[in-house]
Amino acid sequence: MSQGFERDARIQFSQQDCELETLAVRAGQQRTGEGEHGDPIFTTSSFVFSSAREAAARFGGEEPGNIYSRFTNPTVRAFEQRIAALEGGERAVATASGMAAILSLGLALMKTGDHVVCSRSVFGSTVALFDRYFSRAGISTTFVDPTDLSAWSAAIRPETRLLFLETPSNPLAELTDIAAVAEIAHAQGALLVVDNCFLTPILQRPLDLGADIVMHSATKYLDGQGRCIGGVLVGRDKEMEDVFGFIRTGGSCMSPFNAWVFLKGLETLPLRMRAQSENAMAMALWLQQQPGIRKVYYSGLPDHPQYALACRQQQGFGGVLSFEVEGDRDAAWRFIDATEVVSITGNLGDVKTTITHPDTTTHGRMTAEEKEKAGIRPNLIRLSVGLEALSDLQTDMLRGLAAL
Repeated sequence: MSQGFERDARIQFSQQDCELETLAVRAGQQRTGEGEHGDPIFTTSSFVFSSAREAAARFGGEEPGNIYSRFTNPTVRAFEQRIAALEGGERAVATASGMAAILSLGLALMKTGDHVVCSRSVFGSTVALFDRYFSRAGISTTFVDPTDLSAWSAAIRPETRLLFLETPSNPLAELTDIAAVAEIAHAQGALLVVDNCFLTPILQRPLDLGADIVMHSATKYLDGQGRCIGGVLVGRDKEMEDVFGFIRTGGSCMSPFNAWVFLKGLETLPLRMRAQSENAMAMALWLQQQPGIRKVYYSGLPDHPQYALACRQQQGFGGVLSFEVEGDRDAAWRFIDATEVVSITGNLGDVKTTITHPDTTTHGRMTAEEKEKAGIRPNLIRLSVGLEALSDLQTDMLRGLAAL
């Protein structure tokens, strides 16, 4: 058994000295006495105590250690520590889904009477959560143009607790100046939360730019192969402890198996993000030249209105782009239905390229007014570019164009 503990000691290393590629593979792993090389899965609902005294001390918070997998599980903890290291945060808390992360954050850090300022260009379910469900708890939300700093400032109230944004936005690749909005939030004593799903810490690190909390739908790029549902929040220990307390009571926790899958996904995250970003850049430039394409939305295009900001706060442009085709909703549907290689699905961040019609799927629950303000038009198509050969993907897009 002593040999096992010697192996365990070797996994301890200074994360401050390591690059993102190393952290993605190594951070968070704590080898057991078995000396395993791969990350283990602890598929257990509970943990055994050596005595009644130890059980009481664990439950009372007097001693650290595992208690119950709803809120303490070694596999989940390894995932939390790894993504926290990648984002540069003090602590992470994993959840059952990306939406569960936002729900847990809101209910842990806000109360009746509090106010949120939120970008109007966020995921459709995020809009619904803030506008329809948090409002029932007496938490109000003001939605603003994510690109207009004056709008963020004007929306601030004395009771504003959170500012929430997604950059680049889904699906129009609108950008928000994270550092500038962080200053606006902190002047009010509010927290800035950034959905970093589209770029991940490989291509953007919001905490380094002044954000207080980063959230992810781990379902997307952190997994990378569309296998599991999960979410995570990263930030300072103070706020994350409050979120952890809600998870412990509310039960919106991540399963150990899903955490293990996400650990495997993180190992290849740097390679995937850079390769998919490169493919998406080439696809965006190519689509701009095709007849039948009215407009392409991608922050890496030099004619993007916020291209300079993208170059300043991002280390890449990501794998998601959107484009409008000539025509209406039926034209967009014909384009999508004519493709053969790409997958028609609402998910993104997969190594398989996916295509979807935001107006009737991911943003379908938004009202017509909300869609209009967010720029979600009937002829808009979103493409999450994967790792297939670019030539094959372009041939598939030509099938869509021919259907127009």
